[in-house]
Amino acid sequence: MNPEEADSLMFRKIYDMSLLNGKSYDWLDYLSNNIGGRLSGSYQAQQAVEYTKAQLEELGLDKVWLQPVMVPKWTRGAKEFAYVETSPGLTKNVNITALGGSVPTPAGGTKARVIEVQGVEDLARYGKEQIQGKIVFFNRPMRPDLISTFESYGGCVDQRYSGAAEAGKYGAVGVIVRSMNLRMDDLPHTGSMSYGETPVSKRIPAAAISTNDAAYLSGLLTMNNELELYFKLNCEQHADVQSYNVIGEITGSEHPEEIMVVGGHLDSWDLGDGSHDDGAGVVQSMEVLRLFKELNYKPKRTLRVVLFMNEENGLRGGNKYAEVAKSKNENHIFALESDAGGFTPRGFSFDADKAQFSQIQSWKELFKPYLIHYFEMGGSGADVAPLKKGDVVLAGLRPDSQRYFDHHHAANDTFEHVNKRELELGAATMASLVYLIDKHGLKKIDTAKKEKL
Repeated sequence: MNPEEADSLMFRKIYDMSLLNGKSYDWLDYLSNNIGGRLSGSYQAQQAVEYTKAQLEELGLDKVWLQPVMVPKWTRGAKEFAYVETSPGLTKNVNITALGGSVPTPAGGTKARVIEVQGVEDLARYGKEQIQGKIVFFNRPMRPDLISTFESYGGCVDQRYSGAAEAGKYGAVGVIVRSMNLRMDDLPHTGSMSYGETPVSKRIPAAAISTNDAAYLSGLLTMNNELELYFKLNCEQHADVQSYNVIGEITGSEHPEEIMVVGGHLDSWDLGDGSHDDGAGVVQSMEVLRLFKELNYKPKRTLRVVLFMNEENGLRGGNKYAEVAKSKNENHIFALESDAGGFTPRGFSFDADKAQFSQIQSWKELFKPYLIHYFEMGGSGADVAPLKKGDVVLAGLRPDSQRYFDHHHAANDTFEHVNKRELELGAATMASLVYLIDKHGLKKIDTAKKEKL
């Protein structure tokens, strides 16, 4: 049997095991329905740490451990409330949710006139004279004409992340941000935000508004720019607390000093149960190691699953893992993250040298029978990105993303929206790539030659 036939046979075994005898869906069921949303620093996040550690120990890995990491703790408090008042006493409630990290409104809420802008850069056009004392309504939508929904997301997420910090400089009293969602619905989508260097006393409250209500508010403003919006947030920022990355390892049989990582982030937002973001990536990564154990495949190189804590509002877990790896002078050669939902896998994006990418592309034919065709240079994942140095290759699983932002950071990111077969295909696809990296290794970068170029 030639090497390509042997690899093809191994692929078939991996996919069969995942589809016929997979564990990823059962793990996700428990994580989602028995634990739920896992915001960093919460009781549910700690439950998830304990559950996944216990499941990894049951797999009989060579080593399972917890890596301590201090994480931010922010709580939402009582449900948010908002209404639009078009004339005294004439109001309509709208759907909002506090952005992660926002300060609360005053106890009685915030009420003011509204000024609509199309992005952070649009603030300067209006200036302090028109913005001071008002609520800034950021209403730049995700572009529907972009095929890559992540590109569309990237084109407007700055409104959510830095909108409050920037609007505050012009004297705004609050910020309302159109949800990062391509669909028109009544679900507001939360997400992280930052005040930058803004002193605590000058921070203004920030919330997301559903796409339907954003359209409603925008339409009203064209007819009545003197309307007022009232909103009340009850969130609170607490002192940092200790949490953990969960790590499991199969020690390499030939090159134990060379480390490969598969992972996802264990924390999630609190509106839903975090099934797509990123329960799916967590259980798919765990499944990679289980598949190898079940198939009695002993990797040549050390294989780790890392379940990162605090990707959503701080990236503390990813940074801590890289910091510890550097302090121990560990040799990571490859890291793969799944953090784009549990939808049908399409392929991978790679942060790699051209020679390394060319080597990886030579394996593309093996994936074609499984309808995996997307092999492109690009980003990997937020949690594995801090590992980038030297020869290490980073990769991200790329599922079909067209429905991802229907659920991202919203109350409908729940278990029933994850398809069992799609989830299992993703786990098998990840395991197949890891198998190839382990068996064939990766080309070394000619650093001297690269510097000359």
